[in-house]
Amino acid sequence: MKKLVILSLIFFTSFIVSGQSIDAPFSRDKMRKDLEVFKEIRVEVNSGLYKYRTKKQIDSIYNWADNEINSLSTYGDFYNLISTLTDYEGSLHNDTSIPDEKWQSLREEEYGYFPFPIKWVDGKWLINFENKDIPLGAEIVSINTIPIAEIILNTYKYYTTDGLNITGKRIGIRTHFARYYRLHYGLEKSFTIAYKGHNANTVENVNIESISSIEYYKRFKNRHSKPYDQNYYEELGDDEKYTYKKIDSHTGILTINSFSMGSENSAQHKNYVTFLDDVFTKIEDDKLQNLIIDVRQNGGGTDPNDLVTYSYLADRDFQENIKAWISFDKIPLLKHYNTKVPQLIRPLGIGKYNKELQEIFPVEDDHHYFQNENSNDHKRWVPHQKAFKGTVYLLISPAIASAGSLFAAMLAGNKNVITIGEETMGGYYGHNGHTPLEYKLPKSKIVTGFSIVNLEQDVPKKSNQIQGRGIIPDYEISQTFDDFMEHKDTQLNTTLKLIEANKK
Repeated sequence: MKKLVILSLIFFTSFIVSGQSIDAPFSRDKMRKDLEVFKEIRVEVNSGLYKYRTKKQIDSIYNWADNEINSLSTYGDFYNLISTLTDYEGSLHNDTSIPDEKWQSLREEEYGYFPFPIKWVDGKWLINFENKDIPLGAEIVSINTIPIAEIILNTYKYYTTDGLNITGKRIGIRTHFARYYRLHYGLEKSFTIAYKGHNANTVENVNIESISSIEYYKRFKNRHSKPYDQNYYEELGDDEKYTYKKIDSHTGILTINSFSMGSENSAQHKNYVTFLDDVFTKIEDDKLQNLIIDVRQNGGGTDPNDLVTYSYLADRDFQENIKAWISFDKIPLLKHYNTKVPQLIRPLGIGKYNKELQEIFPVEDDHHYFQNENSNDHKRWVPHQKAFKGTVYLLISPAIASAGSLFAAMLAGNKNVITIGEETMGGYYGHNGHTPLEYKLPKSKIVTGFSIVNLEQDVPKKSNQIQGRGIIPDYEISQTFDDFMEHKDTQLNTTLKLIEANKK
C-alpha cells in the first residue's frame, strides 16, 4: 500500500510539473488568438511601434509570425515567438514574461543547463568560470556543433535594447545565458563544447554533462569576472551610487552608478544635490583642467537627477526633451490590462489616470497626443554657475540605459567632451520611456510591458551618432583579454594615458 501511495505522488507531481513546463503542448488556436491580441495592443497603445521600424516591416514580421505558428506546438515555442516580436520593435523598456508558476518550473529543473558563465571579451565569447574541463578564458567556438555566433544571435530576443543596438544584448544575456539557451534549444543532457585556448590555433572538443538551473546560478555568482563587474548586478546603497575622487593636481573622477536617488522632493535627491555642489565647488577651488565622468554602470533612475547633474557640465541651455507623445488619450483595451481588478469595474477606476495623461499630453495631432510648452519636460535649464569648463572624459558602456543614456547623450553632445568606451544600449537621439503599462494575453497569460512615451532627446546632431543606435564613443575601447584575466580597467587606464598624452 505504501508503495502505491508513493507511485501516485510521483505521478501527480510529474503531472503538475509537466503542466507548468514551457515544454507543455499549447494549441495553435490559442497562439493565434493571443497573437491577434498582442498586435492589437502594440498598434493601439505602444507609441514606439514604428520608432525604428516602418509599418511595412512591422506588418511583414506579423505575417511571418502568423505563418510560423503552423510549425509550433509548445508553450515555449509561442513564448519565443512573442519574445522575437517584442525585441524587434527596439526598446530597452519592452518586456515579455511568462507566469510565475512557469518561471518556478524553470528554476526547479535539475538538468539541461549549460555549465559555465560566459563573457564577451575583446571580440570573443570566453569561459568565465574556473573549472577542470576547459581553461578559464578559453574562446568558445561552438556548442553541440552550433557556432557560438548563431547561438548568441538566437538568444538576443530575450534581452531588449534601444533601436538596433547589440552591445547591450551582449552584457544582457551573460547573466542568464544558460536559461536563454534552454529556452531556445530545450533541455540538453550534455554539451559538446568546441573551444580554443588563448592564442591557440587548434580547436579542442570536450563533452560535459549539463547542470541544474540552481547550480548554474551558483556558478554565475562565483564567475571569474565578479571582482570587476559586480557593481552591475548589485542593489547599490546610497553611498555606492555616486563618488568623487581627485586623482592628481589636474584631474578628478566623478562616478555616477545610478540616478535612482528619488524625485526632487526626496531626501535622497536633496543629499545628491548637496554632494554635487560640494564636488563642483572643490573642482573649481582646485582649478582642475580635466574631469572624468564615469557612468558605465548607470542603468537609469528618476528625474531630475540626470538633469541636475548635466547642469553642472552643460555648455548650453537645455531641456529634457524636444518632443514627447503617446498614442491615445484614454488607456485602451482595459479588458487585457494586467491587473487583479475585475474586468467589469476597471473603467470605474481609470478615469483619474486618463485625466492626468490628458493634462500631460493635451495636444492632438494625427492621433498622437503631445506635451505642450507648459510641460515640466520642456522646462529650460541653464548651465549652473559652477559648471565645469575644462576637458571632460566621458566613460560609457553597454550597461547605460534610460535616464543614464539621456544624461550621457547630452554630455556627449558637448564640444569639450571626449567619449571613451563602448556603445550604450540606450539611444542617443531618443527612446521610449517614463510611463510603463502592462497587458496580459488571455490564453497564454504572457505579460507584455512597455513604456508609452515616445521621446526625442535634446541633443545636437553629430556625424558620429547614428539614428537608431546607442551613444557611439570617440574612442572605442573594450576590456582586453589580459585585463579580463587580471580584473583591470582597460577603459579607465586608457583614459588616464590619454590625459597624460594631452598634457604633453
